[in-house]
Amino acid sequence: MMARPSTLHLVLPAAAAALWLAMTLAIGDAPASEAQYLPISAKAEVGSATILLEVARTPQERALGLMFRPALADDRGMLFPADPSRPIRMWMKNVPVALDLVFMYEGQVVALAEQVPPCLKASCPSYGPFKRAVDQVLELRAGRAAELRLKVGDPIHITHTDS
Repeated sequence: MMARPSTLHLVLPAAAAALWLAMTLAIGDAPASEAQYLPISAKAEVGSATILLEVARTPQERALGLMFRPALADDRGMLFPADPSRPIRMWMKNVPVALDLVFMYEGQVVALAEQVPPCLKASCPSYGPFKRAVDQVLELRAGRAAELRLKVGDPIHITHTDS
């Protein structure tokens, strides 16, 4: 007669698999200590100014954003497209410099969060319109939105330069 496997023998492999899965997911969510630099793949026309854009397309690129970046030049920004459009909240976790956040829908500014301070704490506030649909968020160096005289209702023309 064959011995029946004990419950312990059945539970241990399942527990090991669960532990491996949890560790894998945690590693994927662990904050990087290195800044992300994406290729310039779009440009924004804001009045007479042209801003060259890095576009955060993947969930990983969007999650890392401008974390750990020591500075952002006047003619540079990062674009976060949202498809489908929806209310979007942004935070400044591990972003060491202040930024301006420009929330857009169909090429028009619908909200601004200017001079948003860095956040190096575990818990950071979020910024953005609570109930307004947004299809793109543009991050600029702090103070740049005021220099460009951006206001709600202004058009921003985005051209994607990659194929």
